[in-house]
Amino acid sequence: MITVPGDLSRLLNALGLIAVDTLLVIAFVDQLWFRDLPCPICILQRAGFVAAGFGIALNLLFGPRPSHYGMTIVGAAVGAAIAMRQILLHIVPDSGSYGNAVFGMHLYTWAFIGFVLMIIGSAVLLLDDRQFARSEPWSNRLDVLPLTALVTFIVLAVGNIFSTLLLCGAGFCPEAPTGYLI
Repeated sequence: MITVPGDLSRLLNALGLIAVDTLLVIAFVDQLWFRDLPCPICILQRAGFVAAGFGIALNLLFGPRPSHYGMTIVGAAVGAAIAMRQILLHIVPDSGSYGNAVFGMHLYTWAFIGFVLMIIGSAVLLLDDRQFARSEPWSNRLDVLPLTALVTFIVLAVGNIFSTLLLCGAGFCPEAPTGYLI
């Protein structure tokens, strides 16, 4: 039962991290199941989701802080700029697209929408000062939902690091990857 604003903030942060987890899982499914290898710009977008998700994860572990929301907003803003660059690369007629479409839009378009929603959500949560009054960190009493979101996020973040190493090796990533270098 949600009784105080801090509990609502924790629930919203957990749901936000689950949304980040979902986007990263979809990217992995596209990569592993459909064999649609990520381009370097796609990898940077995933890094943007990890950076933004890290701010949310800090909120779940240590309680909400404006700096954690700031990290989420900065990570999402950088990710949105990267996603917008890829959208603009492929919006020109006859330029083609990269990757498979999901519900009529490519993953980089969905990434841009996700980043914008993260910025808006974090900004709205920053407006409620009552959540910052909690004295104990939430990690002292992590429930199933926040804990599941955190563990899944950590696994996906580490998975993205290994995936990038396998795809790119120790050098620059290929512009249009056809296979794993390692």
